[in-house]
Amino acid sequence: MTMTKAHVSAHELVAGRYRLLEVFARETNRLWWYAEDVAADQPRLVAQTTLPEPAGDDTARRVTARVVRTAETMRLVCPGQVATVVDAVVEAGTLWTVTEWIDGTPLVELLDREGAFNVARAARIGLELLDVLQAAHAEGITHGELSPGQVFVRDSGPVVVTGFGLAGATLVPRLSAPSYASPEQARDERIGPAADLWALGALLYTMVEGRPPFRDRGRPDATLKAVDRLPLRTPLRTGPLTQAVQGLLRKNSRERLTRQVVREALIRTLDEDADADREPAPVPRLRGAYAGVRLAGRQPSRWLLAAGTALAVVTVAAAVLAATHQLPGTGSAQAPARPTASAAPSGKHTAATAPSSGASAPSSPAPAPSASAALPAGYHRYTAPEGFSVALPDGWQRLTTSRVGGAYRVTFGPDGTAPTLAVTHSEHVGPDPVFVWRDDVEPDLQRLPGYQRVGTVRATTYQGFRAADLEWLAGTGDARVHTFGRGFLTGGGDAFSLRFTTPAAAWDDAANRLALRTFLQTFRAPGG
Repeated sequence: MTMTKAHVSAHELVAGRYRLLEVFARETNRLWWYAEDVAADQPRLVAQTTLPEPAGDDTARRVTARVVRTAETMRLVCPGQVATVVDAVVEAGTLWTVTEWIDGTPLVELLDREGAFNVARAARIGLELLDVLQAAHAEGITHGELSPGQVFVRDSGPVVVTGFGLAGATLVPRLSAPSYASPEQARDERIGPAADLWALGALLYTMVEGRPPFRDRGRPDATLKAVDRLPLRTPLRTGPLTQAVQGLLRKNSRERLTRQVVREALIRTLDEDADADREPAPVPRLRGAYAGVRLAGRQPSRWLLAAGTALAVVTVAAAVLAATHQLPGTGSAQAPARPTASAAPSGKHTAATAPSSGASAPSSPAPAPSASAALPAGYHRYTAPEGFSVALPDGWQRLTTSRVGGAYRVTFGPDGTAPTLAVTHSEHVGPDPVFVWRDDVEPDLQRLPGYQRVGTVRATTYQGFRAADLEWLAGTGDARVHTFGRGFLTGGGDAFSLRFTTPAAAWDDAANRLALRTFLQTFRAPGG
């Protein structure tokens, strides 16, 4: 495994359709290119990664299929926070991963350009990364290749993560950026979520210290040996993040801090820093790609001439996708249209629905109790900063938060694994909640392994609003889950959805049935 060289010529076509324009970021064994999809006339970003062994047809198919499949799963789980992979190609021993344009700047470039960050800025990026990792781990996915080159920082909205699906695609422990490999990865042992937590600690260390915890030694094997055997260089600038960084960078994976402890430390750091929101926003680069086209003597394509418009469209599209395409345990049923008595489907009960037992019988509505009804024993009311409230079981906590514009998703649970409750607020969505589930959400759900709808999409009303329910199974084996989703319109183009997910085998447990019934009975939208 060696440092990837830009041995291809600028403007050369990869896979016969992607014109490489300019290298804009590099790490050990990886280059990032600005590129143009000449077939679709669209801007793209292309990651060039040299594979460590000869890639026959079987290897190429396995690698590309894994990258595309894993990236797509994560894009659905974390809309707006994971890069959309549009193609993956192996040519001449090189993996070319093609993503949609990301309106942001790679963290590796920001660090090269600006040096160390203050702790608040590092903590904010760390929290956003933690959200993505927690969602991945809940799906049984380990990133395994997290590094500054896989994180894009945007001037608005959360960071975007790339590189899912690379780990395990080949037999080597780490394809690129060995300075960020975990010790167990350096020893070529089986890795899991703890390896990603190590990488998060290494990223926090690098952002604040201005250098990685273990320097690159020129040869990947030498760097990996240093990660495994050398002591951590004591951080000098981490301040309130010191314990969290050192706790994440413990050589023994079983001794690393949990996600929740890290989250609390990052939030405390932000709360203590009054200037956290005064950091200058990174400026995405387009000029270099444009100059590359001009120097080549060809006419710039339409997307480069209209770069400002293209970036605006991409940003808006990301917001729309985030509001309309969601996954189990992450939440989203959408539909606007101000609710009126005449608009509500006739013949439907006012809702607080508890799904029936089994995978074949869908839920049936039941009357909702008054807002003043006493909570079940072992429950407490949680009021979110966003304005909504819901009764949660004792021991449940807020796990993840994702935002795109005015839309957001908040996930609750005991520890990040099912059961979970996801609350999503969406904007600018379709006028019929049944159509939203069926036409906007379900096509993405159908890409999940083992997806199976339970019953039909059912129109109902909920707290006087137009609503619809969708229930489904997904996953395989012990990872199979059962989800009930309710989406409802709150007027003015806004909508909310509640999704409750449990292990499929535990769907009929009394505690889970009580939890779903309580969530539906006690949820109150802002102002409700």
